[in-house]
Amino acid sequence: MTAKRLLQYLIIFVGILLLIDAAVMAVLSNFNLGLVAAGVVSLALIAYGLLWRKRKAPVWLHVVAIACCAIVIALSAFLAIYGGHNNVRYNEDTLIVLGAGIHGERVTSPLAARLNVACGYFQKNPHAVIVVSGGQGPQEDIPEALAMQRYLVAKGIPASQIIQEKRSTSTYENFSFSNKILKQRFPEGYTAAFVTNTFHVYRAEQTARAAGVSARHLGAPISWYNIPPTYLREILAVASMWAFGVR
Repeated sequence: MTAKRLLQYLIIFVGILLLIDAAVMAVLSNFNLGLVAAGVVSLALIAYGLLWRKRKAPVWLHVVAIACCAIVIALSAFLAIYGGHNNVRYNEDTLIVLGAGIHGERVTSPLAARLNVACGYFQKNPHAVIVVSGGQGPQEDIPEALAMQRYLVAKGIPASQIIQEKRSTSTYENFSFSNKILKQRFPEGYTAAFVTNTFHVYRAEQTARAAGVSARHLGAPISWYNIPPTYLREILAVASMWAFGVR
């Protein structure tokens, strides 16, 4: 088998794997734009591989495919590297944990990762007030903030150190509504850090500034099977932010 033919089969195989991953994630987690993007990309890869194998792919299609793959890889690497460099000092007054969706009343894998990192932070800074931020969306039986508080309390975090922000439906609202609560708690001002998954740190930091919150960041990992839909979704969100500003 030639290297060219092997590459054609590899592209089709990767497309099939992405499609399976998107289908499984659609069952295990809440439906979102990332799953749609992963499904579209997987079908595009399969179609491209089949056209190339049958020698029906024009030159311009090869150029577009290479350019799109290069952009996705470059942006994914940027988001991962940026989010992997934490700058917390473990002496902040508060730690804001951004919501990431729940399934019924159960926290999803990305959100559990954020909460686990928050627990680790609290062990090093037990005087910090933890704000769990997230409202109630589709496929959610309770507000995200309530599920997050229950998770933290089960991990040994005192309920008295946790504040629920239960109205937000976006990252901007996470910071804006949390800021209003914290200004009442700390009328003379406060220092803050936030926790989110590594892929989301860059956009969350830009959004925090737009919402009037100066905060350091702490990134949480995600499971390997979450990488395709979450990074594709985040790339679209970052592109929208660059084009239209923080929304």
